[in-house]
Parts: sequence; C-alpha cells; structure tokens
Amino acid sequence: MPTEFGALSLAPPLVAIVLAIVTRRALLSLFIGVWSGGVIYSGSLGVVQTFTWIVEAIGNDVFHAQIIVFVSLLGAGIALIWRMGGSLAVANYATSRLDSHRKVGIATWLLGMVWFFDDYANTAIVGSSMKDIADEMNMSREKLAYLLDSTAAPVATFGISSWVAFQISMVQTGYDAAGISDVAPSAFLTFIRSIPYNLYCLFAVLMVGIIVIMRRDFGEMLDAEHRAQRTGKVNRDGAQPLQSMKDDLGDVMVEDPKLRTFILPILALVAVVAVGSVWSGYSPGASALEMAESADFIGALVWGSFAMAATALVLAMAYDILSLSEGMETVLDGFGIMLHAIAILVLAWSIGAVAEALGTGAYVTGVAEGLITPTLLPIVILFAAGFISFSIGTSWGTMALVTPVAIPLAWEVSGGSSEMLAVATGAVFSGAIFGDHCSPISDTTVLSSTFAGADHIDHVRTQIYYALTTAAVATVGYLLYGLTGLPQIVLIPVGIALLVAVVYALSELDARRKGLSATPFVRHERDSPADD
Repeated sequence: MPTEFGALSLAPPLVAIVLAIVTRRALLSLFIGVWSGGVIYSGSLGVVQTFTWIVEAIGNDVFHAQIIVFVSLLGAGIALIWRMGGSLAVANYATSRLDSHRKVGIATWLLGMVWFFDDYANTAIVGSSMKDIADEMNMSREKLAYLLDSTAAPVATFGISSWVAFQISMVQTGYDAAGISDVAPSAFLTFIRSIPYNLYCLFAVLMVGIIVIMRRDFGEMLDAEHRAQRTGKVNRDGAQPLQSMKDDLGDVMVEDPKLRTFILPILALVAVVAVGSVWSGYSPGASALEMAESADFIGALVWGSFAMAATALVLAMAYDILSLSEGMETVLDGFGIMLHAIAILVLAWSIGAVAEALGTGAYVTGVAEGLITPTLLPIVILFAAGFISFSIGTSWGTMALVTPVAIPLAWEVSGGSSEMLAVATGAVFSGAIFGDHCSPISDTTVLSSTFAGADHIDHVRTQIYYALTTAAVATVGYLLYGLTGLPQIVLIPVGIALLVAVVYALSELDARRKGLSATPFVRHERDSPADD
C-alpha cells in the first residue's frame, strides 16, 4: 500500500468528518472528502478520479452491491409491513406490556442481543419493531439510535455471523504475515480466546444495559432525552431524519392491523437467512467452523430480504389490503426510503477507497509501531485501530488493515506468547468498533440512524459521549492487565463496576451543570410508580 502521501493521507477523511459534524450535511461532507482525496491523489482538479472511486464503490465490489440490494429489499419489506399495519400491530401488542421508558429500553437491548447473526439485519429488525413503541414512551430518536448501534456490530463480533468468519480469516492473515501458522494456536482458537479481551465490544453492550436500567444519561443525550420527555419531540426542531414512515409511505391501510402481517415476513427473513447460510456453507464432512467460514452470509441476507418482501406482498394481496399495482408502488416507495442511506453508504465506501489509495491506514499504523511496548500494546492497538476506523468509517476495513500488523507485533514484543496474540486480536476488534461508533461516515452508524428515524449527525453527536466513556473503561482494563496480569474473570467485573460508577457520576455532574434532572422521565398513563 502506498505511503508516500504521509500525513496528507489523513486530510480527506478528516475533512469529511469535520464538515459532517459542523454542517450536519453528511452527503455534502462525504462528497467533498472524496473530492479532496481526488485532488491529492491526482495532483489536479480530481473530478475524474473522484467519480471513478464512486462508480467503483457501486459496481466493482460484489459485497457492496449485495449490501445495496439487501438494504433496498429490506426497505421494500418494511414499507409493505408498514402499509399493512404490521408495525402498528406490534406496537399495539407490546404497548400494554412495555409500559415505561425503561421497559422499552430493556426490550430493545435484549432484542439487539438476540439478533446476533448480522449487524445490518439487527439494526433493521429491532429498529422497525421498537420505533413506534419508543415514540409512545417519548424516547428520543437519538437514544433509540444509540441502543441499536451499540447492540449491532458489538454483538455480531461474538455470534455466529459473517463478522466472525471474517475476523477468523483476518487472524489467519496475521499469522501468514508473521510466518507463525505452524507454531501458533489455530486462528479459530485465538479468536475464541480473544473474546474476553474484546473489551470495548463487551463493555459497549453492557453499558447499554446500564444506561437503560439506571435510566441515566449525560452529554448531548441528556439534552435529547429531556426534550423528548418534556415536549414529546422525539427529534429536535430542524432535524433531518434519514427516513420517516408516515411522511414517506403515508397512512396505514387498515383499521384493525394484524400481528401476523409483521411476524410472517420477519420469520421468512430469519428462516431464509438461517437456511441459506447453512446451505451455502455445507459440504459433506465439513466441520461447523469450516461451514461457517465458507457460508455466504451476505448472499443469505439478500435472499432473506427478498423472502421478507415477497411474503409481505403476498399477505397484502391475500388479505385484500393492497392490490398488485398498489403493492408494487409500495415496493418502489420502500426503495425510495433507503435512497438517502444508500447514497451515504456509497460515499462512505468511496472515502474508504480514498484512504486505501493514499495509504491512510498504513501511515497511522506505521506511526503506532514506534510506540509499542508489551504493557502498552493493547492500548496502542485500540487507539490506532480506533483512529483508522473513525477516519475511514469501516470496521471491516480497519480489521483488514490493522490485524496483519498487530499480530506480528504482538508475537514479536511478547516473545511468542499465544495469550498476547489473543489480547492483540481483541484490541483490534475493539478499536475497529470504537472508531466505527464515533464516525459519521460509518455504514452501521448510518443504518442505525436510518432505522431509528433519527437525524444522522444528531445520532453521532449524542453517541460519541458514550463511545468515549466505554473506550476509556476498556483502556483502564487493558492497562490493569498489562500492569498486573490479572485474568479477565477478574478484570471484566472490575470494568462493569467502573462503568456503573462513571455513568452515575457523569449523569449527576452533567445534570447539575445544566440545571436538569439526571433522570428526566415523566410518568405515562400506564407507568407503574416503581418506574417513575
């Protein structure tokens, strides 16, 4: 990978990130970031190179094409379910049971952990299921987007998913780079051992539970929750949600919505994804790991999203809710509600191409190499990976850039310790997700905003406080490990206790500074006294 651009290679992603935060115009900021990369790379006006990257992001990468098809079909399925009243039926069913802000938060957290097979599907299904209920409890869209985002990718790093197969392949790539495949534990075993050292992802999921159970917020999320609770405005005035079902799709077409119009399409999605994954990876005599590594998870998601949309269309016609013509119009409307998200995804991928062409990842990793000692190794990897992920907006791209460097480094500085390989692997995955959670150009962050119906930049601005807090606690955990060598069975509970204390302290301090309540929850008609 070229490195001759040096520090200048940081300019395009940083331009995009700063502009996105300052202007709140993600598409414009991303495009300018890509264009600035074209100027640097070509040494000219850069227009031709800019559009070359954008076109290649759409057409030259099968994975990107599959994601676009998956998101589009998912939008069609969601639109059909909406028009049939499926989302409203779920809301009606759950409203009598999820009768408080806390219960809605806990349900979203638990559902986020259940849908572990893919972060995209996790965000789409949980967000679509919980958005209306969250609105009724006056949960801010920023809060819902945070709950979705922090139980999507972090959970997918542990479950049987495309993430795990990719991560194992990255470990093997690191082995090959270090030339230790014959003497180190298997890539699969190192991945399994890395799970307790994947501290950011572990603590990110746990922090969601701490936040919703304690019902405490801080930073800009505290302001958002006060606004939603006191005024009923789930989005701020002037916000630009990436999608709004009522605005984009119109009213529900039935007066008595049926729960089955939601359940059956979702079951079709899950069943086809599960069967498709097994079928695509199956070969006689293959082990479960070999099947997982060869399974086409992304292809299965495409097939599943088609099954979801097709099932919903058949139900709409079978129950005489929509005609074939109306159903196809709704499918096109569903594609439409995803256009903004797809445009951001394409430009985010283009920024990744810019970073690869300019050698951004190689430059940052090269700088980090000079700072590494055995004690600081996991911390350096965490923040190097975090900065790269923040800059290029992709955790997978970051893993691909950093893992082949981190594993040889870990093997070298530790004198051939298999445990240090697991620590380094966990730190790479932690840093990749940490940067992803902070970055406005991350695809999973975009999709979380989309399915929560939140303003994208508002989601980034409110979540970053929580991501930095989680990363700080993870850093303490890595430092304690480096200094004491304590096992993770001790360090993880210490980290959880620290998270609880930090959330409580920051919520109290921030509330006092702003003259607000640390628990801004008002009583709803169905709330029990214990939930106030």
